[in-house]
Amino acid sequence: MRAFLAATLLASASFIPAFEARADDHGEHSAKTQAEEQYIQLREEVWQATLDASPQLATSIGDRRGDGKLGDLSIGEYDRTVEQSRAFLARLEAIDPAGLPADLQVDYAILKSSFDDGLAGANFDHNRYILFTNRGGWFNGFASLPYRSPFFTLADYQSYVDRLGAFAQLNADGIERSRKAVELGFTQPCEPMKGFEGRIEQQLVDDYTQSPFWQPFAGEKPAAISSSDWESLKDQASVALEQAVFPSYREFLSFYKEEYEPNCRTGTPGVLATPGGEEYYAYRVRSFTTTDMTPDEVHDLGLSEVARIRAEMIEVAAQAGFDTREAFIEHLRTDPQYYMTDEQEYLRYTQALAKQIDGWMPKLFGRLPRQPYTVLPIPAANAPGNTTAYYEPGSLETGQAGIYRLNLTELDQRPLWELPALGVHEAVPGHHHQIALQQELDIHPLRANGTFFTAFVEGWGLYSERLGIEMGLYDTPAKEMGRLSYEMWRATRLVVDTGLHSKGWSKQQAVDYMLDNTALSPANIDAEVNRYMTWPGQALAYKIGELKIRELRTRAEEALGAEFDLRAFHDTVLENGAVPLNVLEDYVDSWIANELSEG
Repeated sequence: MRAFLAATLLASASFIPAFEARADDHGEHSAKTQAEEQYIQLREEVWQATLDASPQLATSIGDRRGDGKLGDLSIGEYDRTVEQSRAFLARLEAIDPAGLPADLQVDYAILKSSFDDGLAGANFDHNRYILFTNRGGWFNGFASLPYRSPFFTLADYQSYVDRLGAFAQLNADGIERSRKAVELGFTQPCEPMKGFEGRIEQQLVDDYTQSPFWQPFAGEKPAAISSSDWESLKDQASVALEQAVFPSYREFLSFYKEEYEPNCRTGTPGVLATPGGEEYYAYRVRSFTTTDMTPDEVHDLGLSEVARIRAEMIEVAAQAGFDTREAFIEHLRTDPQYYMTDEQEYLRYTQALAKQIDGWMPKLFGRLPRQPYTVLPIPAANAPGNTTAYYEPGSLETGQAGIYRLNLTELDQRPLWELPALGVHEAVPGHHHQIALQQELDIHPLRANGTFFTAFVEGWGLYSERLGIEMGLYDTPAKEMGRLSYEMWRATRLVVDTGLHSKGWSKQQAVDYMLDNTALSPANIDAEVNRYMTWPGQALAYKIGELKIRELRTRAEEALGAEFDLRAFHDTVLENGAVPLNVLEDYVDSWIANELSEG
């Protein structure tokens, strides 16, 4: 999702008493003070509403209002929060941003962009009824509960148990909206959903003590909890699992197999084939890129980037002693020297590489987050058919490190030469560094914890892959081709995603295009194209964001010359957290101007 609004749309605000007006004469200063007070009050109401609507977000920052809750997926809540968001936006637009200090002008621009985007999306029934992709939805998000919950106090455990029980209502609301999606023709295409029922079935076990949901109770009793309370918690948890969690998964499995799967879409797989699909996809392009680019403009940019990167790949293949790019890629895909067969060995190799990369961080950044990260496998229930890796944010408040999750299935499709680029993207200096730092910045908690602009976050991740060049990570032709393949992967997304959703491409056309241009394995390409078909527009954000950050770095280097400080540039890019690309550009331009004036 692009930002907090797109994820939660916002529940009811807590009413904050109006700030007292400062004693001041009428005039410019008075007007500015009034605008500032109005904005600060509104922002706080939005933040409180966000916490009300997002119980697990509240938990992650140590706010106990969300204890035992999972949020509200009902269509009634969706409609109510859309109206509330309109009211928030109207109040925001009544405030003149020129009357705000510079830091709040940035803040204002971020908040307005979030509301504008969320409300634009609310005009489409796709956002109203499509609640899951081939990779999951509310049901597999819930499966991460035992990994992302704090377990320190009796209240923590009680909250966890109550959330297990709350899953029944969340699931019922999700099914109700998805049933409406079937009725109105907003189902996912059939091809990428093959095997989807297996993801649901993996959550079902005959013995609840063998479920990951029982994990918090599998060890010794915490010293801070009495024996009687511990036994009571275990009894409540067993009842919740057997009477709420497992029956809910079975209910969703039956709905999917009996109602949804028989009505999945055949023919053209793109969202173009759904009611209003052309307009919806154009919105998704704008939303995920935070630009005004059209699908055709993105497609053409992708073709240009593919041609550029392909030429670089040809040069690397020649350096490796191969006559053609294709011959080198075939070698990389098939030579056993590049693959491991032991899952734990593969995990240890990745962990050691991550620690090596850690050593470069002070050379690239002046400010580092306190929160550490670890490297762990993707949970077994979520691994089959999933992406190669992903990042899970941590929380200092709940005692959770960030997690670089690695897929340990199908190791014959996961070459070692891709791991350097993968690590710098998912962990540091990519997602972990950016997201953990955002959580600790001296900015309002709404921005520190509630905003997620995909073009910035994923653009930074892809830009970080390029930083691996400066770290010396790509010290063999195979690793350099791995980096180029990953960059090509993101460039082909611009072509493939727009091809699928605005030009009527088939899945096979998309697969063939990626096979021809990237060094990714066939299994990874198949999983990726399935993802693009069910999640239109999201894959565009990476390359668009990376190109903007690279453009700004080049601009700064040329303007500042010998005075350019790479660490200062990186800190500047990251010091506002995730922002729309136009806000980032304005901010970096101001930084360049200030550096020149001080020089």
